[in-house]
Amino acid sequence: MYQRILVPLDGSETSLRGLDEAVRLALAHGAALRLVHGLNRFGRTPGHASHASYATLLPRMKEEGEALLQQARQRAERLGAEAVETQLLASLTLHLSELVAQDAMDWKADLIVAGTRGRKGIERILWGSEAQQVLRLTTVPVLLVQAPETAASG
Repeated sequence: MYQRILVPLDGSETSLRGLDEAVRLALAHGAALRLVHGLNRFGRTPGHASHASYATLLPRMKEEGEALLQQARQRAERLGAEAVETQLLASLTLHLSELVAQDAMDWKADLIVAGTRGRKGIERILWGSEAQQVLRLTTVPVLLVQAPETAASG
């Protein structure tokens, strides 16, 4: 059923729960995994940082992103996944959700598995939801895995 599963990661415990679920699905279906981490100027720089300050931070952000992806790959392989690739996505203009949706289309993913914090109320209004934006932007099916406390209180 699923042959190509894309997993966006941000290093949070919730995104790792999404990774664990993606590995279970990959093992059940013999699917390949693509682990992605996105860099953009919207999510990581304070205030209205200039392109120049972003360029100064970019090498460090790339280094951290690559380390995060390698740790996630090792985790997936420890859980039994065999066909695992990683991709660092970067853009000065696109939001993370746009990067993920575009990569899912380019890679021809047939499922996106993403962790979500399950924000509600004012917190959701203030912080938004990248996972919900991915849902809006892609035609690829999306499986959202909630944080433990959200699932328990939900």
